[in-house]
Amino acid sequence: MDQMTLLYVIAGFVLVAAIALCIQAGFLFGIYKAARAMQERVHPLVPKVDSLLDSAKTTVEHSKRQMLDITSKASDILDSTKSQMAKVDALVTDATSRAKVQMDRVEMVLDDTISRTHETVATVQGGILRPLREIQGLAVGIKTAVAHAAGAKRPSVAQVASDEEMFI
Repeated sequence: MDQMTLLYVIAGFVLVAAIALCIQAGFLFGIYKAARAMQERVHPLVPKVDSLLDSAKTTVEHSKRQMLDITSKASDILDSTKSQMAKVDALVTDATSRAKVQMDRVEMVLDDTISRTHETVATVQGGILRPLREIQGLAVGIKTAVAHAAGAKRPSVAQVASDEEMFI
């Protein structure tokens, strides 16, 4: 390649670069105009946003105070609940121990009543039923002796009474 051709090639590239720079300058000017238009549209909103920001700050401060108030009240309620639960626990423990003592007493009274009932039954059996059985046995013996003395014979197996059939 000779120098003239190289010069034309470089001149062509410089021309392309100049055109590219002009296009970039046009785009930059367009961006500038768009930013300026956006600034003009946003500029009236700035005082409104500032007032909204102040309002938001006061609202946040008010909310913080309310949250602190609620937290302190909740803490007081929890403390009160803990003390009430301690009282209820003590009451339940006391009631349980008293109920246990009463159940032990009831068991002792019941055991005493049962032992006295057994003693009474033993006394009745020993004092009343045994003599009645002895008297009945004596009466049966006398009846048998009188029947034997009168000459009555024992009934045969065929003549067994109906009350004796139950035991056969």
